[in-house]
Amino acid sequence: MNTDENWQNYTEKKYIRFKSTKQSDGHGNKIQNVKNQLNVGKYRQKKQGVSLAQFLQTELTRGYQLENDEERFSARREKIYSFMKIPREVEKFMAYGFLQCADSFLFVYTFLPLRFMMALWTIITRPLLHCFGKERSNLKVGERHLKPAEICDLLKGIVVISCWAATWKVDTSMMYHLVKSQSVIKLYIFYNMLEVGDRLFSAFGQDTIDALLWTATEPRSKTQTQTSQHLGTLPHLLFAVAYVLLHSILVLFQATTLNVAINSSNKALLTIMMSNNFVELKGSVFKKFDKKNLFQLSCADVRERFHLMMLLLAVNLQTMKEYAWKAERLAVLLPDCIMLLLAEVLVDWVKHAFITRFNELRSTVYRDYTISLAYDMAQTRDETAFSDASDLVARRMGFIPLPLGVAMGRVLCTTITPSAKPANIILLLLAYLILVAFKILNSLIILGKACDFISSHSTEPDTEVTSLKHSSTSTDIKNPNLATAIFSNSAISLNNVCLNEAVLKEEIGNEKLNTEDSQ
Repeated sequence: MNTDENWQNYTEKKYIRFKSTKQSDGHGNKIQNVKNQLNVGKYRQKKQGVSLAQFLQTELTRGYQLENDEERFSARREKIYSFMKIPREVEKFMAYGFLQCADSFLFVYTFLPLRFMMALWTIITRPLLHCFGKERSNLKVGERHLKPAEICDLLKGIVVISCWAATWKVDTSMMYHLVKSQSVIKLYIFYNMLEVGDRLFSAFGQDTIDALLWTATEPRSKTQTQTSQHLGTLPHLLFAVAYVLLHSILVLFQATTLNVAINSSNKALLTIMMSNNFVELKGSVFKKFDKKNLFQLSCADVRERFHLMMLLLAVNLQTMKEYAWKAERLAVLLPDCIMLLLAEVLVDWVKHAFITRFNELRSTVYRDYTISLAYDMAQTRDETAFSDASDLVARRMGFIPLPLGVAMGRVLCTTITPSAKPANIILLLLAYLILVAFKILNSLIILGKACDFISSHSTEPDTEVTSLKHSSTSTDIKNPNLATAIFSNSAISLNNVCLNEAVLKEEIGNEKLNTEDSQ
């Protein structure tokens, strides 16, 4: 076969060329005939070979036409911009969730004691008023003398006081020396075990408290027909006290281990604990996450950050007492505490940025999470709310305020030596009033932000207007959009964490519109 016949067969062949599926101009097929693209000169060059100089000249002078694939490059640029926005959006959600956890925690020290004393006063005075006829009894058959809210406050106060009294039997100094005598590796394993135990306790802790409150406030008409379905109020109360006590001791062990890590001369344990945060990236970044699962992870991160800050506060109080409240020691403690917090924040940024990057989630997803928390806050401020604000925060984020409140109370009592001097009593009252002021200010801030988020969400053009008739309230609902989000799927357990229905409906509606536009 001669050269001309070889060239003719070569130019008649067809080759498969793989091109990008996203074509901005719509030209070209995947199977193209190469006959019109080649010429005799190129064929002769191929037959003769290419010199090194020609190869280098081609590599140095080759051009790029990025505009031919404009859609793909624009999408990549938007992903980078979204990746850079993630830390800011995460911190907005974290800040609002942190304020809600602080509000739930401050409730244990501010309003719960007042409500507990009011419930005790009602128990004492209401029978006396009935005996003297100054208050007419309008109780129906089977109705209790105390209101459900008074019963809940009374039980919570009993649980907190009982556990706080029981923790006085725990010797924190002996606990500190016991932990300090262990090696670094044992302490690292012990701290990880405590962290796992804390999460396991938090997983069923709110269910234990809810079971106690429902058993105590369940209508007697149902109780008489369903007596075999529960153990009774007293066994539930003992079980709740045992849970809160064990969880409080575990928190004290966590604070003690962190105290040893910060105050020891060898910073190896502190370094290992900080590196443990980065190991967390391996267990979460490379997993599949959807919008609901990421919401559960975000709420857990809010709870973890607040819990860490409370532990650091306990460590600082205990250390400053040992060093007679010297400012020099505080200057030594603050850098280590700031390093722990910065490591936690940095890990959260990297984790959420790569999770949203790998799972194709937008940065605006954290705004939806914040709106969901805002609807929860609005629900708890209703006149006939389903549950207390602290209970709803516990269900969302896994943050149980009672054990942490008992543990911090034990730390405060050991740090500040109580005495019956008038000056100390006045200082105690001033501290209590300051806490009440912080609680009120914090509640006003998060409630105002909730109103802003709800109003902006309800006025969005893509939001569907739906109506709702709620069976347990006779209040006229003026804003059906707000009512749907408030009364639908808010009080849920940790095993089924999901967004409010209004947020999900908006997302589904946007997806339908995008599908119709693409078709």
